[in-house]
Amino acid sequence: MSTTRDNTLSTIAREVLSLETLETRNSDSLDFHDTAVWCVKEALERAYDAGRQSARPTKAVCPACGRKIEITPLPASK
Repeated sequence: MSTTRDNTLSTIAREVLSLETLETRNSDSLDFHDTAVWCVKEALERAYDAGRQSARPTKAVCPACGRKIEITPLPASK
């Protein structure tokens, strides 16, 4: 994984899921956690939004007029 992606996932895990680290520590008490579904949902939404924000524009040709166009992701909505 890239450093940016690792940092983003670690931040989400820490802020939303209250996880100290995403590293395996080979201890059930450290590696398994009870987490509320609304926290899991928020973490997934934040990860999805981070992915959308990091997406590069896509270049394509308009099927209707044949012009070259650039498709950019919409910003995350709240």
